[in-house]
Amino acid sequence: MTTLSTDKLSGPIVDTTVDETIERPPLVLGETDFMDVTDSVCAMIENKAPIGWWLALLVSVSLFGLLQVLILFLVLTGVGVWGNNIPVAWGFPIVNFVFWVGIGHAGTLISAILYLFRQKWRTAINRFAEAMTIFAVICALIWPGIHIGRPWLPYWMFPYPNQMGMWPQFRSPLLWDVFAVGTYFTVSLLFWYMGMIPDIATLRDRSKSKIRQIAYGVFSLGWRGSNRHWHRYERAYLLLAALATPLVLSVHSVVSFDFAVSQVPGWHSTIFPPYFVAGAVFGGFAMVILLAIPCRKWFKIEHIITARHMENMAKIMLSTGLIVSLAYATEFFVAWYSMNRYEQFTFENYYTGPYAWAFGMLMFCNVIFPQLLWFKKLRNNMTILFLASVSVTIGMWFERFWIIIMSLTRDFVPSSWGSYWPSWVDIGMFAGSFGLFFTLFLLFVRFLPSVNMAEVRAVMPQAHGEGDPWIASEVHDRAKAMEREAHS
Repeated sequence: MTTLSTDKLSGPIVDTTVDETIERPPLVLGETDFMDVTDSVCAMIENKAPIGWWLALLVSVSLFGLLQVLILFLVLTGVGVWGNNIPVAWGFPIVNFVFWVGIGHAGTLISAILYLFRQKWRTAINRFAEAMTIFAVICALIWPGIHIGRPWLPYWMFPYPNQMGMWPQFRSPLLWDVFAVGTYFTVSLLFWYMGMIPDIATLRDRSKSKIRQIAYGVFSLGWRGSNRHWHRYERAYLLLAALATPLVLSVHSVVSFDFAVSQVPGWHSTIFPPYFVAGAVFGGFAMVILLAIPCRKWFKIEHIITARHMENMAKIMLSTGLIVSLAYATEFFVAWYSMNRYEQFTFENYYTGPYAWAFGMLMFCNVIFPQLLWFKKLRNNMTILFLASVSVTIGMWFERFWIIIMSLTRDFVPSSWGSYWPSWVDIGMFAGSFGLFFTLFLLFVRFLPSVNMAEVRAVMPQAHGEGDPWIASEVHDRAKAMEREAHS
């Protein structure tokens, strides 16, 4: 709200809440109106797909097919086709589970927390992030299901009634994961779908195909854009945002308990919950940038997802990266300060042991390369920003490899030490999970509104009367009346 103050003698009306020396770039570029935004977003669905989209879909579907073949091979053969062994019984499946759960964190942060803080720049990218959350959690949930080794008993992962005493341990953090990730997925799915209802109704009204009219008509839930509909929608959206906000902290904190409550050197640490949350937001924003840069180019929506949006996400990625770097340093300091020889040896082994190459890759991708984002010119260079997001994505996977694999290979007793190397099935299934993720995302941008048209229109100048001469005249007359009343 703008506050108007009047000089007691004869001064004009002065806006005391706006600093005229600071001019931020607009959130929507070009001389556009509401219809231009609607046409640009709907064109992503109504027009022919660009060649880049088809090539990306071909690669993604191929990798997804590989994932399905390897899962079938795993079920028919057994988990011996993996590289899992003792002492590394978790291996790639849990590394990938934690990685994909972390990727999904930025969606809730952008959509829920920034919405509650009324950050207008989120409007063009929140739908990308929300969809990414859903698809990343789907990829994450695959791994516990196939990791149990008994594919005919997947219901053991769910909290079914326990009268027969079949649950081995209700106090296990792995059970906590079921509740945390399940709740996160449910709320995120409702939040994503709720935000799309007005835009799906727009696609319904513009559709020329009978099939699309029926499909969009069903999922728009009879939306007509009445005052009552908007009132119910905004209340429900606000409540879901409030429900989703605590999940940003709770979900990956619970995942970190899988490690923090154990006695394994390198895991037993109270810093894990905030450390995991910061790392998840760090990796999640990197994935949002990685997805947004090619899509804004393919579908020609650079005027909606602008350089300002990309720079803001780069700043958050840099900030969370610094928090993660501090957590790395704190872990090493605590291990040294504790004077616990097991902890000290474990952390020395990280950079001197057989997996020192993975630790070096982690430090370069997560700590060194993102420092380029301190410079505004580099933050606004889409090529550098894309490479930085790829670097962080790689680094966050190596972080999970570092925590899980490298800690398990060197335990308390040297006689129980071992080594771990993934098999070709491990690597193929990991690549296939990316195929599943990108297949779902590419289909999303072609058949559903990937930009929130209603919210983008709400942050345009026309929505506040700046582009409407009638409203501008009304505002001018009201200001003059207030000035006359003050003088009288």
